[in-house]
Amino acid sequence: MNRNRFWLLLLLAGLCEVGWVSGLKHADNVGEWVLTAVGIVLSFMGLIYVTRILPVGTAYAIFTGIGAAGTVLAETIFFGETLDAVKIGLVIVMIIGIAGLKMTSHGSEREVEE
Repeated sequence: MNRNRFWLLLLLAGLCEVGWVSGLKHADNVGEWVLTAVGIVLSFMGLIYVTRILPVGTAYAIFTGIGAAGTVLAETIFFGETLDAVKIGLVIVMIIGIAGLKMTSHGSEREVEE
């Protein structure tokens, strides 16, 4: 698996986090709670797997950033939460910080065994 696939898997794990975090608030029946639990397991399995290759601090920051920004976006789009200038500004600052971590992490990635 090349490095780009690890970054893609991290993105998918972060998106699973968006699902389970939203599920914590909106799950109303057993099926929805099961989906929430599956999201928790998949998101953390993905995070644990990618940290074998990617720098742990950077991977975790990106994972939580995707989760936080994605949850704000999902709650706004699907559940009618308000999105004001302060939230937008804070999400932008967070994304800039995460991008900075990603740009400075290239030297600390482990070699991928194929």
